[in-house]
Amino acid sequence: MSRSQRRDAEARALLHPLGPGEHPPVIVISTVVSTLLALTNLVAFLAGVKIGGKRPAASEITVFSAVLLACAIGLWRLWYGAVLGFMALLAIIATAFALLLIEASNVLGFFVALFVVIASGWLFFKLVRVLSRIQMPRPPAA
Repeated sequence: MSRSQRRDAEARALLHPLGPGEHPPVIVISTVVSTLLALTNLVAFLAGVKIGGKRPAASEITVFSAVLLACAIGLWRLWYGAVLGFMALLAIIATAFALLLIEASNVLGFFVALFVVIASGWLFFKLVRVLSRIQMPRPPAA
């Protein structure tokens, strides 16, 4: 067995499936973040906030908020697809804000973009282990 295979086997031995009703802290944090982002988008749209000098289309805001709320529900219920989908959104958000770092025109814009990149990267990294625990087969009932 190679060194990497041995290391992988040791990591798998330490993983245990999530118990009934178990919600790791990163799932709770991700659920709250997803819910807050969805509600903030809706409230900002209803308040008439403009992006780049114009209002976004209602359909864009509605669809994105619905996807985030669906992710929040799926995260709480520990659905594999919802966790994976939220991780994909985190990767897209981190990439978009990393690109915004390039054109940050002031210190506040730079630090806000940097915070979003770091926070979304941290959540993504922490969700990897939870995703592997969700995927694990349940032990047979004794």
